[in-house]
This record gives sequence, structure tokens and C-alpha cells, in this order.
Amino acid sequence: MPRPVVAEPVGPEDDNDVRNKPLRGKTALVTGAARRLGRASALALASAGADVAITFRNSSREARETVVDLSALGVRAFALRCDITDEASVRGMMKEAGRELGRIDILVNNAGIQFVANVEDFPVEKWDAVIATNLSAVFHTCRCAVPGMKRRGWGRIINIASAHGL
Repeated sequence: MPRPVVAEPVGPEDDNDVRNKPLRGKTALVTGAARRLGRASALALASAGADVAITFRNSSREARETVVDLSALGVRAFALRCDITDEASVRGMMKEAGRELGRIDILVNNAGIQFVANVEDFPVEKWDAVIATNLSAVFHTCRCAVPGMKRRGWGRIINIASAHGL
């Protein structure tokens, strides 16, 4: 597995008040966070003080930019390439994220894909890809994160879905 893209915190450290940084000391992993909603979620978690790992599949340039922006908020941040549709890849990514962060306190399952077509025109391979990305990947990441959260007696999982699921 390739080493993660890592950036050290460069932001101000003078704002240690827990009221301003309620997630200081917590760690978060956000899937599919190089762009759009995942990026915004990662930035919100970092703004609240959490160290943040993000995953990406193809958006390596955007992932690097996101890591730089996260680090500018004064938190540890890094990105890991991961095919979240592959259980072994997810296990490896979660293990690497745990090594880098020490633990995963908050998991945000954001990665998702869409394909819109009438059922009679919906290609089976597209259906399989949507199910693997939007459903099975959530199962795999939760399955990896929950045991540590249970051991520590604390954890949060946020699963993001699209209206397209309706």
C-alpha cells in the first residue's frame, strides 16, 4: 500500500479553548473527501480541532490540496488512496489511518457514486458499482472502525447518502 500524503499542521496553535475547538484531541476519517461534500466535511471537522485523514480514489491532486488546507487549520492531516469497493483495500487503509492517527474516533462515510437511468436501461455493471461504492463500502469501513470505538467507549459514525437513493 502506498504511503499516505501527509502534511504537518501549520495553522495557529493559540486557540486551545475547547469551546472553540470541541474536537481537539479527536481523530476523523472521511471517505471520498478530496472534493465537494467530503472536502467540506473534512474541513469542518478540522475547524473543530480534529486531526483528519481523507480517502480518495482518483483525485490525487485535489486530495493533496485538501490536505494542505486541512493542515492550515492547525491539525494533522493526510490522504490515503483507497478503492473502497474492495474489502482488503479498506482494511489496509483503515490500518494505515489508525497508525497515522493513533485511532479513528469519527468515521464519515461520504464516498459515493451515481448513475441515473430507467430500470430497464440501467446497466448491471453500473448497478454493481453503485451498490459496491454506496452500500458495501460503508459496511466495510464501519466493520473496521467499530471494534476500536467499542473498546474505547466512544466513537461516532456518520453515513451520508444521496437523494438518488430514493
